[in-house]
Amino acid sequence: MEPSSSLVTVSVTKITTFTISLLFLISFSTFTSTEAYDALDPNGNITIKWDVIQWTADGYVAVVTMYNFQQYRHIQSPGWTLGWTWAKKEVIWSMMGAQTTEQGDCSKFKGNVPHCCKKNPTVVDLLPGTPYNQQIANCCKGGVISSWAQDPAGAVSSFQVSVGAAGTTNKTVRVPKNITLKAPGPGYTCGPAKIVRPTAFMSADKRRVTQALMTWNITCTYSQFLAQKTPTCCVSLSSFYNDTIVSCPTCACGCQNGTAGTGSGACVHPDTPHLASVISPPGKSDNTPLVQCTSHMCPIRVHWHVKLNYKEYWRVKVTVTNFNYRMNYSLWNMVVQHPNFDNLTKIFSFQYKSLTPYEGLNDTAMLWGVKFYNDFLSQAGPLGNVQSELLFRKDESTFTFDKGWAFPRRIYFNGDNCVMPPPDAYPWLPNDSSRPVTSLLLPVMTLFLSMAFLFAHV
Repeated sequence: MEPSSSLVTVSVTKITTFTISLLFLISFSTFTSTEAYDALDPNGNITIKWDVIQWTADGYVAVVTMYNFQQYRHIQSPGWTLGWTWAKKEVIWSMMGAQTTEQGDCSKFKGNVPHCCKKNPTVVDLLPGTPYNQQIANCCKGGVISSWAQDPAGAVSSFQVSVGAAGTTNKTVRVPKNITLKAPGPGYTCGPAKIVRPTAFMSADKRRVTQALMTWNITCTYSQFLAQKTPTCCVSLSSFYNDTIVSCPTCACGCQNGTAGTGSGACVHPDTPHLASVISPPGKSDNTPLVQCTSHMCPIRVHWHVKLNYKEYWRVKVTVTNFNYRMNYSLWNMVVQHPNFDNLTKIFSFQYKSLTPYEGLNDTAMLWGVKFYNDFLSQAGPLGNVQSELLFRKDESTFTFDKGWAFPRRIYFNGDNCVMPPPDAYPWLPNDSSRPVTSLLLPVMTLFLSMAFLFAHV
């Protein structure tokens, strides 16, 4: 006996509903749990180290150092902001190389008044030009920290803090809680402080080693989803063998509402009268992003153009354009993934470093500007772009212009993943057989078969 059609329909509906629900849950859990993991920089993080270097009458003196172990994600102006919650009733007597943004209520102190009495202090770096008697090593850069690959020496930031009303031994000190790091906005999630082996320090002449009295570490990881709800960059493509210019996907970073305001989709047209007054309203400083009105609404666009084809080489031109009227990108960088980076022969006007997150795989490159030449990407306008050309050597076993092979697999700008066009929109070779084309042979064959059929029945 066959089941009725209604029973089959109900069963299929239940199975389909269950499948969709299961896929949704799997995709959602995968998205949220892996968002902070970066496949191109699997070990990237910011490690904050507290080294207690001296005990005082009511507490301790510590040097706090931030190490940016991220290969290509840096902290740009206006810089980092570090916060925490004290475990007991600690106060900050003094600081060098940094300061808290608020002092808090210190009214119960007579005579010497602490630098900060807040339960949850917020600390920022001092600016360049700070007097020497307020500095320590690796401080006073306005909170700017380079990425590890670009400048390891500049990927460190430090300050010194004198803590009172705290423990005075390893057993009585309590580590701070609820550590937060903004760089300069949200995006980083910090774990709890963990007491580790005390840090060892080498003397300048390398003949003596000292160590901290106590050390604890905090590890902070980045999530693009936490940093911003929408992407910040997109990719467009073109080639010498096809007249098609593949633009960034429409609404890649949001959709415009056509008004120059601060709401979602706010933008400004480049031909707007009195553009300068719209970008910087008189009498107030506004750092809210304001992008040029485009179909993609992204602050940054990376254009990849397959420029020339030689016998043994091929050439690409890369252009980065800034559409943000209120943002200059200093120390910018870009990461590109393409299988031919294992045969990169020459790069013009950009710095280059190969990134090999996995052994035996050399398909990822980090690019950034030459210092004092193009390491500064100006705000939207005539000067708001940087460009370079890359020369690749062909590998006969892999090289092809077919099926979009010459275009990058993914691109990051300042550590954020850029929106790529869909693969079926890539510029294809004119004679590409995988494209749906109409053959001239088809109507001839149809006519021939029709005539043969008629003659056979005459």
